[in-house]
Amino acid sequence: MIIQIEHLGETTEVESKDPISVSEVLEKMSVPPSTVLAVHGDTIVPHTSIIKNDTKLELVVVSSGG
Repeated sequence: MIIQIEHLGETTEVESKDPISVSEVLEKMSVPPSTVLAVHGDTIVPHTSIIKNDTKLELVVVSSGG
C-alpha cells in the first residue's frame, strides 16, 4: 500500500506491504510524533491508528511555547 504524506508543502510517499501505524510512518520519515498532528480529510488521526489501505494524510505542525 502507499501512504501519501503532505508535510511542509511537500508530498512524500511511504510504502508498506503490511498494515502500519501512523507513528511507524512518522518514524520512517524521521518526523518526531510530538511535533505534528496527522489529519485525514477534516479528522485528526491518532498516531496509534493502523493504516490498512492506500491513503493520504496531512501532517500539521504543532508548536508550543512558553
